[in-house]
Amino acid sequence: MTAWGPPPPVVVDLGKSDTRKVLVGGSVAGGLGILALIGAVSAFADGEPVGGIIAGIIGVAFTGIGVMAVVKWKTISRPRKLIIEQQGIRLDDPQGMPWAVGWQELGAVSISRTQERALQLADALVRRTLVRVDLHPRDPQRFRPAHQTMEPLWEFHRVQNGYRLPLGDSAGFIAPIDHGLRTFAPQIYRGVIDEGFSVGLH
Repeated sequence: MTAWGPPPPVVVDLGKSDTRKVLVGGSVAGGLGILALIGAVSAFADGEPVGGIIAGIIGVAFTGIGVMAVVKWKTISRPRKLIIEQQGIRLDDPQGMPWAVGWQELGAVSISRTQERALQLADALVRRTLVRVDLHPRDPQRFRPAHQTMEPLWEFHRVQNGYRLPLGDSAGFIAPIDHGLRTFAPQIYRGVIDEGFSVGLH
């Protein structure tokens, strides 16, 4: 706390990050799909039906990914913010399932991360990191009925007796969230926990 009052909240814009990823991923997939479909047409024109079929299948698959990104645009790009402040931690999700937890309700909070194992050179150059925020209530039997909107996060993935908020491939979120938890909840913050490596993020 400063002479002028408590430090400002730490706000992590989850919606903005997801929108950027969908834009990039959808654009790349759609572009590759169109190129593959053009290749399929060329292959058929050159009398290579096998190559044309293979390119056509690949083209349809990648173009479909691009189309799905457009279809789910509103859902994925909806405003969502993780806010860490003096009172506690909360998810501001006006069009989804918002929740708020006071620090006094928690026994521990941590950040967990899993890095994708590098199986080839491309993986080593673009290593993805899966990030989550784990919340462990002091009294789960009282906490769970009082926080029904958080129920889908209960014991999600590997967490036991706690909640896991998945933030996806978002290594850039670690620093601001770590700063926020060290600032506002040092007594229960357990730091950044590495859960090893995975083959493919899930």
